[in-house]
Amino acid sequence: MLTVRYWAAARAAAGTEAELVPGGRPLAVVIAELSALHGERLAAVLARSSFLCDGEQWHRTNTELLPPDGQLDVLPPFAGG
Repeated sequence: MLTVRYWAAARAAAGTEAELVPGGRPLAVVIAELSALHGERLAAVLARSSFLCDGEQWHRTNTELLPPDGQLDVLPPFAGG
């Protein structure tokens, strides 16, 4: 299973810090599934977020399959600094 970890606004919108979803699918499919599962609030955050899979940046247009047992970090835009 792919571990999805949510940070900042993504965590608040998902209502959890992490969850398991099936891996071995493109990022766009996982994003659509998470949006359907958690609703419009998370969908809006995901639309603005960056994604790291096992420490490497992934773009939603990437057609490669996410690893079946990897870790996907959802990083919404951060303010401040």
